[in-house]
Amino acid sequence: MSEGASYAAAGVDIEAGDRAVELMKEWVAKATRPEVVGGLGGFAGLFDATALTSYRRPLLATSTDGIGTKVAIAQKLDKHDTIGFDLVGMVVDDLVVCGAEPLFMTDYICTGKVVPETIAQIVKGIAEACVEAGTALVGGETAEHPGLLEPDEYDVAGASTGVVEADEVLGAERVRAGDVVVAMGSSGLHSNGYSLVRHVFFDRAKWSLDRVVPELGATLGEVLLTPTRVYAKHCLELIRELNGAAEGDAKPLHAMSHITGGGFAANLARVIPDELSVRIDRSTWTPAPIFGLVGLLGDVKLAELEKTLNMGAGMVGVLDPSVADRAIAALAVRDIPAWVCGEVTATPGGTVTLEGTYAK
Repeated sequence: MSEGASYAAAGVDIEAGDRAVELMKEWVAKATRPEVVGGLGGFAGLFDATALTSYRRPLLATSTDGIGTKVAIAQKLDKHDTIGFDLVGMVVDDLVVCGAEPLFMTDYICTGKVVPETIAQIVKGIAEACVEAGTALVGGETAEHPGLLEPDEYDVAGASTGVVEADEVLGAERVRAGDVVVAMGSSGLHSNGYSLVRHVFFDRAKWSLDRVVPELGATLGEVLLTPTRVYAKHCLELIRELNGAAEGDAKPLHAMSHITGGGFAANLARVIPDELSVRIDRSTWTPAPIFGLVGLLGDVKLAELEKTLNMGAGMVGVLDPSVADRAIAALAVRDIPAWVCGEVTATPGGTVTLEGTYAK
């Protein structure tokens, strides 16, 4: 007589999931804030919202995102402890552009087969990035999907909630003609455009991840897996430093834009009002070699590169020119390279135009 069907026989190992939770507890415990109530293992993460009573008119902000096909690089290299920075960066840095402080985050990991050590490494990276962002990791979910994903495949997504005073929200309505655009350097490709990047390096150029590339000063795999720079805490500190003591329209930092999918122009245009436009001078910075290699090996036109990749600038601020030097100096102290890359003009259209040639 044959044995009856079971969850384990169908490919779902509940005990492996339990072990993964035990292994990740150490890292989740480090990604906390005083407002977190309870620990890992409940059905929901609890966050004490009492602090919101000190706000005049608190607005909650929320954002969700994933890592995209960059996870394929982590899987091929069997290195899983850095992509958490890509997830957290994609989520919390979308919150901070409106001035919101990310309070807490949850994650979702689905995989073909739960390997506890792999799941723990993924969560380790997420937790470390949450610490860097100043947000709490209050919970998450790990799901095993045999038949839908291969045993060594996984995908990761997350969501975060933040808060900002209603009269301190940054955005297009604050932007003025004469403002300057300050770019903040990226750590590399971050987590966008990897479908194009993988096509260029693997399908067209036939390069391997362990290939040492002199132009990059490292192996291709090392550069492609470089973690996303997490700007949230640094940008919040910059907002407080520049806008903290100012009132109303006198606040000099007007808007911010997270440069992700769609590239520099499309993302910056989201915070530019229709009655204004922006000119960006490419000659003010030199993109890292990885961007040029994608263009060269894939015969990718500049316009395509610029609408797909961040080209070396992962975040930008739009601010009064009187505080530009102060902003750049404040970011330098936080090890974030920054520079004035353009200006807001009185030309109607709400467009962002990149002019000139990138510096060599």
